[in-house]
Amino acid sequence: MIAAAAICLIVAISDGDTVKARCGEPGASQQVSVRLAEIDAPESAQAYGKRSKAALSVLCFGVWATIKPLARDGYGRTVARLECRGKDASSEQVRQGMAWAFTRYLTDPEIKRLEEGARASRAGLWDDPEPLAPSDWRASQRLKPSGLR
Repeated sequence: MIAAAAICLIVAISDGDTVKARCGEPGASQQVSVRLAEIDAPESAQAYGKRSKAALSVLCFGVWATIKPLARDGYGRTVARLECRGKDASSEQVRQGMAWAFTRYLTDPEIKRLEEGARASRAGLWDDPEPLAPSDWRASQRLKPSGLR
């Protein structure tokens, strides 16, 4: 985990709310997995999952980004606010309708306001008449018999 704010190169986009970054001096750098704070993006196999990943890629892939770590999650990822091209990635994903405000972990009220705006304008996943939150989608996948996934 990154202990303090750092400027790192984004080397991969895992999905709409997770990136891999290379941090540190050349020859002594480490690769870290960073989970964007306060949002939950559709899973890759879920509706809008690929679009969400693509939107985050356009904003962050291959650029130097500021990572402001907040915590470590249960998967060992650094949970952080990520700034790419001068924009907060969490806010941008929600504003574009590519992620939900993750109310369970929400501390920034602006994220919820951005979600409400995206819903009102039917941006991204909000164009779907019945968008399914990633947490609900994950729960539905756990309930399916293993041969049906």
